[in-house]
Amino acid sequence: MGRLVEVVVESVRVHMLSNRHVIILKDAERDRYLPIWIGAWEASAIAMKLQGLSVERPITHDLFVAALEALGARIHHIVIAALADETYHARLVLDVGGKSVELDARPSDCVALAVRTQTQILVAEEVLELAGLGSDPDEGESAGSDVDLAGGRPRTSVDRDYRREVPIESLGEAVVDERLDMFRDFINSLEKGPGSG
Repeated sequence: MGRLVEVVVESVRVHMLSNRHVIILKDAERDRYLPIWIGAWEASAIAMKLQGLSVERPITHDLFVAALEALGARIHHIVIAALADETYHARLVLDVGGKSVELDARPSDCVALAVRTQTQILVAEEVLELAGLGSDPDEGESAGSDVDLAGGRPRTSVDRDYRREVPIESLGEAVVDERLDMFRDFINSLEKGPGSG
């Protein structure tokens, strides 16, 4: 594996039409982004922790972190190491009694664990070259602009100014919120059913 680049979680989003979830990772040193489509459960687990929310009983990621601590192991860092056949591959790097242990894992699970342990998130430079999006704020692209994440995939909003209070189901932008309100009104009108009004 070549050069590794540190990234931070920029945002966790949901594409309103397809209901697909995406995590946006941002290069810590450059204006470069890596979108990764993830499952709803993992998106919720990441967003919940970023928003400082807790649950009454530990979810799987919390349990895993507690189990590692009880066994005297800790997460050293995570690496999104490869992109093959449109699938990201990640490595969970553990420190177990001074010995480094690497485990194959999904990026979404790795990020959910990293945000719980304030662990460094790294991405292989070649992955960023293949799938990363560059963006220059001086070229007129503002926060919330639609960005084509990858050939033909649904579009979503990249929020440069990540705000922890933005809920996972919100795209966090006024224009989008107006459309969402119209969509909610439409859905509410369907709930009346035939002959109810």
